[in-house]
Amino acid sequence: MAEPVAGRRRLLRPVLEMLAAMVAGMLLLDPFWAVAADRLGRTDLLARPDVGVAVMAVDMAIGMTVWMRYRGHPWSGVGEMVAAMLLPLALLAVPWWAGLIDADALVLGAHLLMVPATVVVVWRRPDDHVHPGGPAPAAGPLGRLLRRRWPTLLALLVTVDMVFAPVVPNPWFVLVLPTGYLVIGAYRRRLGDRRMLAVQVAGMLAWVGLAVAAATAAEPLATWLVAAGWLAHSAWDVVHHRLNRVVPRGYAEWCAVFDTGVGIAVLLTL
Repeated sequence: MAEPVAGRRRLLRPVLEMLAAMVAGMLLLDPFWAVAADRLGRTDLLARPDVGVAVMAVDMAIGMTVWMRYRGHPWSGVGEMVAAMLLPLALLAVPWWAGLIDADALVLGAHLLMVPATVVVVWRRPDDHVHPGGPAPAAGPLGRLLRRRWPTLLALLVTVDMVFAPVVPNPWFVLVLPTGYLVIGAYRRRLGDRRMLAVQVAGMLAWVGLAVAAATAAEPLATWLVAAGWLAHSAWDVVHHRLNRVVPRGYAEWCAVFDTGVGIAVLLTL
């Protein structure tokens, strides 16, 4: 009994990975549906509860499929998991169409039932999801891409929605970027070199000045200054990535892509 129980406890990691893949699929793909509906002049279609839930389920199923294939799962296992994700919608759509339940019950029920349905699939076949080291990542271009460029992909995931719905962050938010370098550099004990510490402090002061200017300037200059702050820090990230100084290279890569995405989103508001 001890071995099966221990094995099932180790299911927590693959379950969390799959949930993260589902959320990633939803965040990445949802803007494309909105753009497609707008181009077709059918934005009203996405407002329908059943269509909205179906789009969400498809997005999450795609994210789940990509992750499971990357982790080396066979197509049969992927198909079973996707079916489990779509089953709650199929069960609730019919009574909603018949007028037996309202839209809130359809949307809430589909969300609540989707997660336990996928957990049941994992729980039912623990050996497919848990073995020493976890399922091996798939080889090939996708596996290499995810292993080498995961910071970039993560940053694109976080910023993709900003490009489709651009906003201007508060000017003071730009100070989080140089502060992160100082905190991480101090934690990693990479600021012992006085010249490097002076460079980081000078960078911090430069962004403080930029934030003050953006917070007090009139539009559209304020927006231009905010965009300049984020894009300038992207260049700062690239330099640190190339030199492999202060922060881990993975963080510098993620930050460079993230800062570029935010900067472009700000420019799109002009």
